[in-house]
Amino acid sequence: MASLPQTEARRRKRQIFKPHFVRAMLAGHSALGLAFAWLIYVVCLTGTLSVFLFDLQRWEQPHAPIVDRAPSPELIDRVVRTAYAKALAEDAVDDISIRGPDAVSPRLLVSFDDHEKGTGGNWLADREGNLVVRLDAPWTAFLAKLHINLHLPRTWGMFLVGLTGVALLSSLVSGLLSHPRIFKDAFALRWGGAKRLEQADLHNRLGVWGLPFHIAVSLTGALLGLATLIVGVLALAAYDGDSGKAFALLLGPRAGADAAPAPLPDVAAMIRRVQAQHPEARFARLRMEHAATAGQIVHLEMRRPGHLALGNAYYFDGQGRLLGDGGYETGSIGRQILAALAPLHFGWFGGSPVKIVYGLLGLALTVITHSGVVIWLARRRDAGRPAPLWESLWAAGAWSQPLALILSAAVSLAGYPAAILPAYAATLLVSLILATAVRSGPATTRALCAPAALAALGLVAAHVGQWRAHAFDASALAINAALLACAAALLLRAGSRRPRPAAQAGFLPQAQAGD
Repeated sequence: MASLPQTEARRRKRQIFKPHFVRAMLAGHSALGLAFAWLIYVVCLTGTLSVFLFDLQRWEQPHAPIVDRAPSPELIDRVVRTAYAKALAEDAVDDISIRGPDAVSPRLLVSFDDHEKGTGGNWLADREGNLVVRLDAPWTAFLAKLHINLHLPRTWGMFLVGLTGVALLSSLVSGLLSHPRIFKDAFALRWGGAKRLEQADLHNRLGVWGLPFHIAVSLTGALLGLATLIVGVLALAAYDGDSGKAFALLLGPRAGADAAPAPLPDVAAMIRRVQAQHPEARFARLRMEHAATAGQIVHLEMRRPGHLALGNAYYFDGQGRLLGDGGYETGSIGRQILAALAPLHFGWFGGSPVKIVYGLLGLALTVITHSGVVIWLARRRDAGRPAPLWESLWAAGAWSQPLALILSAAVSLAGYPAAILPAYAATLLVSLILATAVRSGPATTRALCAPAALAALGLVAAHVGQWRAHAFDASALAINAALLACAAALLLRAGSRRPRPAAQAGFLPQAQAGD
C-alpha cells in the first residue's frame, strides 16, 4: 500500500501544467473563441474557397482561352502593346498589368486602368496575345472581398480580418495549453456517444492533425490583414509618418510625375536581361505605371523554381534601365517573408495538389470553429443551463453560409451581379429570423441544410445548361463535382436525426479536464 502515494507523486511530477493553469487556459480559450466565433468561421470558410479563386474564375467563364505554355518575352511585349491600344480606345490609360499563366492559373490576365477617371478593363488573352474576352467573374470577386475585408471599407475591413487572424492564432495557442493530453490522444475518437464528447474529439483531433497549417494560415492572415497598420507604425518610427516612403521601401519605386508622352519600353528586352542572369526564371507578372509617359516605370516579376514567392520583382525605368530588384527570393529574411505571405496563406505555390491539401485543411479549420461553439453550448445544456436561442442562432449563423453562398452564385450565374451581395445578406438575415422563431439548433440546421442541398443541385444543373460543353472544362468540372459532393453532405446533415444519448456526468475525468 505504501507504493500508492509514491505512484501518485510520480504521476503529479509528470504533469506539464498545473490544473489551475489548464483551467485558466481553457477559460481564456472559450472566451476568445466565443467572442470571435462567427467571424473566424466566415473567414475560414471563405478562405477555404479562396484557395480555388482562379478555378472559380474559370467556372464562371469556362469558355475563356487557356494558355498552357510559358509565354515568350516577345509575346508579353506584344500583349503590353495590345493592352495599351485597347486602353487608349477605352480612355483608361494609366497603369497596365499582366499576370500569368502559371501553376496557379493557366490564363493570361490583362488589366488596365486610369485611377483619376475611374475607368479600366480586365481581359483574358490567348496564346497569340490577342485580347479575346473580358474577365467577367463577379461572384469570385464577391468571394474575394468577403474574405479579405468582409465587404466593409477596405482598410477597416482588412483590420478586422487581421484581428480575427490574431484571435484564431491565440485560440490555437490557448487550446494547446488547455489540453495537456492533446498529442497523446491524437487518435482517440469516441464516436456515437454523448454529443459533447463526440464534438470534443472531432474538435481536438482536427486541431492537432492540422496544427502546422492552422498556425501558418492564421499567422499569415493576421499579418496580411494588419499590413496597413504595420506599415503605418514603420512610417511613424522610421520616416516621420511618411507612409509613402515606407511603402516604397516594401513595394519598390513608384512612377515619376513627368506626364510628357514617351514610347512604351521594350518589355521583351527586360525579360531577356533577367533571364541572362537567371536562365530558369519564368515570367510571372508585370505592372507598368503611368504607361507611355516620361515618368513610367515597370515592375517585372520573374519566378524561379524552389521559392515560395510568386516572383521576384525587377524595377526598370522607361528607358529600360534596371533600377534594382525586390529581393523577394534572395534578399533579406524580412523581404522573403513578406513575399511568401500571400502564397503561403492561400496555397498558391505548388499547383493543384497543394491547393487540394489546403482546401481539406481549411475545411477542417472551419469544422474546428463550428464544433468549438457546439461544445460550449452542449456543456451548458448538460450542466442544466440550456441556451436554445443561442443554439438556434449559432446553427443559423453557421449553416446559412452554404445556402447564402450558393444562392449568391446562382444570382451571379443568372446575370445579376449587382444582386450578389444583397442575396447573400438577405439569406443570412432570413436565417437568423428563422432561428429566433424555431429556437432549436437541430431544427434550424435541418431547415437550412435541405434547401442548401437543393440549391447546390440546381446551381450545377443551371451551369451545365448555360455553358453546355464548356462546363466540362477541367476546373469547371471539378467545381461542379465539389458542389454535388456538398449537396450530398448537406442532404445527409438535413436527414440526420440520431437521438442524443444521455450526457455522461462531467465532460471528462478530472485528470483530463482540459479536454
